[in-house]
Amino acid sequence: MLQRPGPAPGAGTVPRTPSLRPVPRPTADEPVVRPDGGSVDRPAAGSLGRASDGAVPRVGVVAGRADLATAERAAARFLHALGIPTTSESLRDTPGRMARAYAELFSPRPFDLTTFPNDEGYDELVLARSIPLRSVCEHHLLPLVGTAHVGYLPGGRILGLSKLARVVEFFARRPQVQERLTRQIADWLQGQLEPAGVGVVVEAEHTCMTLRGVLATGSRTVTSTLLGSLREDARARAEFMMLAGLSR
Repeated sequence: MLQRPGPAPGAGTVPRTPSLRPVPRPTADEPVVRPDGGSVDRPAAGSLGRASDGAVPRVGVVAGRADLATAERAAARFLHALGIPTTSESLRDTPGRMARAYAELFSPRPFDLTTFPNDEGYDELVLARSIPLRSVCEHHLLPLVGTAHVGYLPGGRILGLSKLARVVEFFARRPQVQERLTRQIADWLQGQLEPAGVGVVVEAEHTCMTLRGVLATGSRTVTSTLLGSLREDARARAEFMMLAGLSR
């Protein structure tokens, strides 16, 4: 197994997503870390992943509650405008189902940002492969479905493994483009853990191009973001791609 390489010249200047500041509006792209019952706070350096009072912070978006009644009425008008009547028994409740479905798709679940000291000094890859991913293309509001491979080279702290999947879900549950989604996951992990490197690869089918338009059935889009040593060091990059099952 490849050992973590030393920092390359110029390393350490990877841009970070400022994910711990209050978001200016409900549709902001970055999550905030909010200790239960407290205000939005940024942990001090060296205690990343923990609130200033020692409690494990919650990750969530500051957003307004969905107005399902208004969304249902809008969905009914949308269907009527397309010539689809909603008077039959099977379609009568469809506008409400549409409203609730999109509200679910656009509502990421909060989670505890659990990290632990890297007491053993583990300095090789931590990789979660084939994390299920479901999002919505922001151009057509049609689903994109696939998998994410997320890994990092630990620094002073390690992340609870389930949180890699939680972070993927967090950024996926909103109108998205795959390129931004991939970068947001990587930047967030870099900013929270300060690891030696981060790698994210997303593979997804976009129904906006398989169910309509070009009808490219079976096509999948692949995007990647590599930061730190996984970008700068060829051996580390090759190991990440191999363990993620992407090398040929």
